[in-house]
Amino acid sequence: MVKHAMMLDLTANHPNHNNKLKSVHTHIYCMTDAIVLGGSRGIGRAIAESLRTINVEVFAASRKDIDTSDLKSVEKFAQSHPKTDILVLNTGGPEPKKFQDITEHDWNKYHNQLFVGFCSMLQKVKVNPGGYIFLISSSVIKEPNEKLIISSAYRAAFSEVFKVLSKTYAGSEISCINIAPGPINTDRTQELIKDVKEYEKSLPMKRLGKPSEIGDFVKSIIQNDIKYLSGVVIDFDGANSSHVF
Repeated sequence: MVKHAMMLDLTANHPNHNNKLKSVHTHIYCMTDAIVLGGSRGIGRAIAESLRTINVEVFAASRKDIDTSDLKSVEKFAQSHPKTDILVLNTGGPEPKKFQDITEHDWNKYHNQLFVGFCSMLQKVKVNPGGYIFLISSSVIKEPNEKLIISSAYRAAFSEVFKVLSKTYAGSEISCINIAPGPINTDRTQELIKDVKEYEKSLPMKRLGKPSEIGDFVKSIIQNDIKYLSGVVIDFDGANSSHVF
């Protein structure tokens, strides 16, 4: 996991170069390694596949590799993967439940899986200077869902942490981007929605989003060295949300 930084003199061929103008330099970082949690299926898999097309060496972690609801599993994983250029924080969520049906076990499990586990990853895994951290959250962080109360609560909570940390990471030119997917064509969506075809008719684009669209978005950010887009939430929902901010 070695990153190479090249220095470019942007004023070398400038017509006023001989007038003793100060040289302006910029770093171009070469992204060579990525860790994608939840990388064996759905959105995580799509991101991993897209990154491989630009010669990034991707460790697509499955639940067998790391279970963020188990903090010992997180610690073990971090010991084996202590640093990376690109980190994608991504995990599945709880099944739909009414508030009165949520058990103490449910709260504790997803408190770790959606919140503490990710916090621990950021404490234990170093992202190299000039790197990227992508959080795959959910549209419920802005429009909570009564059937997905646990997911709404803990994904929103970690999004707050992620926003705060983005300012610290910016000092090392590490970009933090929170992608909040809406209805995407994944196994989880198929499980949550009984009649997908009928549901699609209610969507502005009359279809579910494709995981590959998110994968290609992540790839384009990295491929084009876009750094100033950081500390933001990207609503990836095909105009399905109603909020402005």
